[in-house]
Amino acid sequence: MHRQSHRLTFVVLLTAVLMPFSAKLTAPFQASQVLAQTTDARKAEADRLKQQGIQQLDISQFEAALKSFQQALIIYREIKDRQGEGKALGNLGIAYANLGDYTKAIEYEQQWLAIAREIKDRQSEGKALGNLGLAYYYLGNYAKAIEYQQQHLAIAREIKDRQSEGKALGNLGLAYNFLGNYAKAIEYEQQDLAIAREIKDRQGEGAALNNLGVAYNSLGDYAKAIEYAQQVLLIVREIKDRQNEVAALGNLGVAYIDLGNYAKAIEYQKQSLAIAREIKDRQSEGNALNNLGLALFESGKLSLAESTLIEGIKVLESLRGGLEDINKVFISDTQRNTYRTLQQVLIAENKTDAALEIAERGRARAFVELLNKRVSANNSVVDKQLDPSIAQIKQTAKAQNATLVQYSIIYDAFKVEGKQQTHESELYIWVVKPTGEVTFRKADLKPLWQKENTTLDNFVTISRKSIGARGRGDGDVSYNPAVQAQNRFQQLHNLLIKPIADLLPTNPNQRVIFIPQGSLFLVPFPALQDTNGKYLIEKHTILTAPAIQVLDLTHRRRLGSREWGVGRGGILIVGNPTMPSVPFAPGEKPQQLDSLPGAETEAKAIASLFNTKAIIGNQATKTAIVQKMTKARIVHLATHGLLDDYKQLGVPGAIALAPSGNDNGLLTAYEILDLKLNAELVVLSACDTGRGRITGDGVIGLSRSLITAGVPSVMVSLWKVPDEPTASLMSEFYKNLQNNPDKATALRQAMLTTMKQNPQPLDWAAFTLIGESE
Repeated sequence: MHRQSHRLTFVVLLTAVLMPFSAKLTAPFQASQVLAQTTDARKAEADRLKQQGIQQLDISQFEAALKSFQQALIIYREIKDRQGEGKALGNLGIAYANLGDYTKAIEYEQQWLAIAREIKDRQSEGKALGNLGLAYYYLGNYAKAIEYQQQHLAIAREIKDRQSEGKALGNLGLAYNFLGNYAKAIEYEQQDLAIAREIKDRQGEGAALNNLGVAYNSLGDYAKAIEYAQQVLLIVREIKDRQNEVAALGNLGVAYIDLGNYAKAIEYQKQSLAIAREIKDRQSEGNALNNLGLALFESGKLSLAESTLIEGIKVLESLRGGLEDINKVFISDTQRNTYRTLQQVLIAENKTDAALEIAERGRARAFVELLNKRVSANNSVVDKQLDPSIAQIKQTAKAQNATLVQYSIIYDAFKVEGKQQTHESELYIWVVKPTGEVTFRKADLKPLWQKENTTLDNFVTISRKSIGARGRGDGDVSYNPAVQAQNRFQQLHNLLIKPIADLLPTNPNQRVIFIPQGSLFLVPFPALQDTNGKYLIEKHTILTAPAIQVLDLTHRRRLGSREWGVGRGGILIVGNPTMPSVPFAPGEKPQQLDSLPGAETEAKAIASLFNTKAIIGNQATKTAIVQKMTKARIVHLATHGLLDDYKQLGVPGAIALAPSGNDNGLLTAYEILDLKLNAELVVLSACDTGRGRITGDGVIGLSRSLITAGVPSVMVSLWKVPDEPTASLMSEFYKNLQNNPDKATALRQAMLTTMKQNPQPLDWAAFTLIGESE
């Protein structure tokens, strides 16, 4: 049985926008004839270097092209030729993108864009926007890629630049293909092909044909995909385009993998890999290694598949260097297939411990790197080695004195009614005991789509709705808690817990830390029920974490904090601030959020436990609360939690506080990232505070930002929480915490107490503790 095309990494033909400069020489200074002649000569030399660089790009000599463009840039700046400077910057961006340095690519293209707008050069403005779109495409940020390409397309049509119009259409098609909108992708690529042929642009024609082949492969029409790839191969060899020869060979190999012709697939992927290495195209090298590893795995050559995929991971990880955190998150999502396939290879070889190392290495990688950077700055005990080892994983379980349960969702391709379809296949589960014993188990996910016509994502959503849990935008949910909830949560228990139940501790006070993946982050683990109807929280003390390495780093940071005497501050309790106004949809007029009198009552009750005063109403301004947060030992925020990405920077989530002056009152997840917090616990007693954008790096939102800012333990909610039961749960939690510093135990006891008065999981199971327990 061979794997889905989804797991194959296509080598796509993204034609960079190369800007030939104007041949007209204009002396910018007329002070003397000698100066004019000197300037003319300098400009001619810059133009020559620029043209040399373009020729080097054309034959995939990217490092040589960099040097040519850098020398040209120096001269253009010396003679104050702004247009020349801009175009040199743009071409430098192209060279860096081809070498896999997307940070520098974006930096140079943004500089070109600024100059183009300054000198009102519409053509250059359009091309700079297109190149930025390409860089974001490579990073896997398809929404941003589409946004830039649409701007590029609008300008190209406005100034009647047919070549740029074609490129924008083609690259829009690619983005839509990877978003799964194949009809739209084909429509754009056909328009691109028509323009390329009309203007006799052979490279553009090859690009359009290649991208059409990618789309048809995604649709399962492998014969058409091969036909297009072979046409591309003829064109790129004719025009000596080495980089796009890599693409054509790679995509031929992909089609043959899907057809099950692994010998032919291996042959094409090896040819693609050889050229990618020759021209130092790291992205294409990583793609070729991924696809070659998959073909070798399918043909039963496990040892060779393993070494090939390990090599591929090293190459792909090298592309992340220098990227900002959020761009690391995006690019990691484009690379997850390689980690997944390698896990399958290792399991097939019965190397279950090594498979756990790879499962861990492939998740929350950006989060781990960000945390490590923050912790290392102030703590010499942090290990700089970020590749997780089985020894470190065992040590983390011991240090946490907890049983770790790590999930990994595996996908496969299946023939359904004669067509290839991608579905969840298996759930890999590792259990790591505090003693260091590691056990591997599997659960079968195929019945979800074979018998119930659903996916794991949908099943989790349906299960949540079955208890009446809803988040913003979910709408009202009708449910029968006596029937639906028990059935759904027993099914989830059968998938997630039953395969490992005998490995979990028998003492309910011993901790179990779940490390979910994908939609499993939205599962309320305490509410899962066994066949007797007993909830998991009745049997175990439960926490969650985005990765085992995150647990390790927060633990080391906490130990370091104790050494500095940090975390001895007071208790900060906020309830029902004067609410800010926010737009409920883009472009809508902002409306004030509803007041939360129940949150105010909750805050005052908790404050009385600690003999302190809750901050409410107009006093709970963002400025005042942020200042107090940096000094507090425990922070409790009872207010609205929002899921929107207000800064449009890829980090959704905000906490509603009172506005003041020019401050809108929203403390965003992006702003929290930059805070330095010493609190040992932050509780976000609000709706949906544990949600966000689910990625291979975990949930990007408020909890991730708080942990990064220095908080080892964060309590968040997974749905819209009801007022009275939540207030009761929180009071119980803090009463327990006063008697026992173990936060997970305090939450468990609070859930068990609240359950007696409010038996439905909707009322007591929303909150999850992420990170440290003590």
